[in-house]
Amino acid sequence: MEANFQRSLAVTLQYEGLWSDNPADPGGATMKGVTIGTYRRIHPNATKADLRAISDAELASIYRQGFWNPISGDSLASGVDLATFDASVNSGVGRGKQWLAASLGGSNAETVKRICAKRLSFMQGLKIWKNFGKGWAKRVAAIEAKGVAWATAMPGNEAVVKKTLENEASKAASKAKAQKGAGGVIAGGGAGSTQAPVEHFQHTGSLIVFLVIVAAIVGFMIWRSHINKTRAAAYAAEAAAQ
Repeated sequence: MEANFQRSLAVTLQYEGLWSDNPADPGGATMKGVTIGTYRRIHPNATKADLRAISDAELASIYRQGFWNPISGDSLASGVDLATFDASVNSGVGRGKQWLAASLGGSNAETVKRICAKRLSFMQGLKIWKNFGKGWAKRVAAIEAKGVAWATAMPGNEAVVKKTLENEASKAASKAKAQKGAGGVIAGGGAGSTQAPVEHFQHTGSLIVFLVIVAAIVGFMIWRSHINKTRAAAYAAEAAAQ
C-alpha cells in the first residue's frame, strides 16, 4: 500500500548497510544498497564521494523508482508489499514479482509466508549460500515475521497481532524440535532400525552410498531445524516489539 513505502524502505535499509568499497565486491562502491554503477546511471560523472553523500530524498527516489513502483507496491496489501519489496531489493525485481505471483491466495499473512519460503528456497540453491546463508536466513525470517504482523494489523487489534506472532513462534519452534529429533533418530539408526539395511549394503558393496544418503538426509533435517529455529526467534522478537 502507498503509505507503506517509507516504512518498508526503513526496514530494508537495516539490512543493506551503509558505506562499502570492498575491491572484492563486483558491485563496487555501495552506499545503503545503491551501487556506484546505479548512481552513475542517474549522475554519469558522479564520484564515490558523491555517492557517499547521497541525500535521503534521492535514496528514497532510487528505491521507489527501481523497486517499489515496478512491483506495484502501492497496490499491494500491507505486509505483502514489504515481503515483495525486500525480496526484490535483495534478489531482483523479476524474482520478487515471480514469487509474489506464485504465492497469491488465502490470507495476506499466508501470502507473506509463501513469498518468504520461495525466496529462501532460491537462496539455498546459490553457491554462496554456505558463506551467507545464516545471515540471509535471519533477514528473511525477520521480514516474514514483520510482514505477518503488518498483514494482520488493524486498529484496536494489537493483542490479536501479538497472539498471532506468538503462535507462529511456537509452531516454528515445534517444527525445529521435531526436525532436530528426526535427524538424530536417523543418524543414530532409530534404535537399530538401520541395521538390516546396513548389513544388506555390506553384502552388496554399497554401504558407502547408503551412508552418504543417510548423512544427506540428516544434514537436511538439521538445517531445516535451524531455519525454523531462526523463524521462531524472529516471530518471538516481533511479538515482543508489539
